[in-house]
Amino acid sequence: MLDAATYIPRLKAHYRDAVRAALKEEFGYRNDMMIPRLDKIVLNMGIGEAVKDTKKVKSAQEDLTRIAGQKAVITKAKNSIAGFRVRDGMPLGVKVTLRGDRMFEFLDRMITIALPRVRDFRGVKGSSFDGRGNYAMGIKEHIVFPEIDFDKVDEVWGMDVIICTTAKTDAEAKALLKQFNMPFNS
Repeated sequence: MLDAATYIPRLKAHYRDAVRAALKEEFGYRNDMMIPRLDKIVLNMGIGEAVKDTKKVKSAQEDLTRIAGQKAVITKAKNSIAGFRVRDGMPLGVKVTLRGDRMFEFLDRMITIALPRVRDFRGVKGSSFDGRGNYAMGIKEHIVFPEIDFDKVDEVWGMDVIICTTAKTDAEAKALLKQFNMPFNS
């Protein structure tokens, strides 16, 4: 049995042992602190049906908590919008921010288990960077994660995954994610 003090996530060890050296050689960094690293991963589910039934937000919160391994926070409307029947303070979605070991564990599960389970998967879009080294992608069905029991799901939701890095450019961030075997299609 491994104790928590000696356990290091697989991708974290891979970053420390192989990725840093490869990026330092590829981009010619003079200092180890210049090498890009993962900062955080933000998971978000917008629940549009929550306007009619607020119980759906609780269900989404439980599912996202199971996926992330960390308690998800309910996001609420900041403004009232009459056209959408949304009132100020109404729960509309859930989010969670992962850092440290949980972030590496989630990225490992997403790349090796969840993404290959997506129907007709041909890789993730290689152009979804924001210009500052952050990558955003959407997953249409949250049930591709192994933590979700397909038989107990009352509704299938999509989710956004935002991977924030310390890279200064998109090319550096893409090289970092490629080192983690992110399946880019272009």
